[in-house]
Amino acid sequence: MGRNLQNGERLRPVDLARGHGLSTQAVRNYEEAGILPAADRTPTGYRTYTSLHARALRAFLALVPGHGHQTATSIMRAVNQGEVDEAFRLIDDSHAQLLDDRRTLQAVESALRDLEPTAAPEPDAASGPDTTSGPVDRFIGPLAEELGIRPATLRKWERAGLMRPRRDPLTGYRVYDESDVRDARLSHQLRRGGYLLEQIAPLIAQVRSAGGLGPLEAALTDWRGRVSARGRAMLTGAAELEAYLRERG
Repeated sequence: MGRNLQNGERLRPVDLARGHGLSTQAVRNYEEAGILPAADRTPTGYRTYTSLHARALRAFLALVPGHGHQTATSIMRAVNQGEVDEAFRLIDDSHAQLLDDRRTLQAVESALRDLEPTAAPEPDAASGPDTTSGPVDRFIGPLAEELGIRPATLRKWERAGLMRPRRDPLTGYRVYDESDVRDARLSHQLRRGGYLLEQIAPLIAQVRSAGGLGPLEAALTDWRGRVSARGRAMLTGAAELEAYLRERG
């Protein structure tokens, strides 16, 4: 049987549920998961809650938008078990992840700003075949020279899935079309920013799925908004958790 955690009005599960837009089963589930302190029981076996349980529930629901359900559950469980330092560590980890997301967003935005409009280079007989099939098509030599890297680097990026050049049917040479050049330039900027190939690949995939850099701007605006909203939600969650910690004493 749970101990008497707080003097004052006793709340039924339905009272706690209605006050937070939940079902009574959800309240019971939260208690069983350790999100809420153990409830007292009446002589007939019914759960009774207190204002402390209500405060714990408010803290949990406030933590979820910023940290996610799983992490919020772990934070509340640690607090209720008296492991406050572990709860703080979980919060720190979540903030570190948000900071990493923000830095990634800034790196992509910076890379996009640094990209200049592509233009076809002048033909150079020494750097490869002179045939092209589009206004910005490149062969590997000219593209590598334009980026200031070795052709072997472009081949490595291709193996990592950062670009997908087609092969010229007559010569077998790689041909980089406009989208490949865009992906190569974006990859180059991100590599200069210190990002690994396995980190760049999903970003390039996002560019492709967005249909290019232009549509990606809208995705970045949404991404930026979600990062900011998560940061603000963490502040709200921190305030509610601090109130719960004070009430626990």
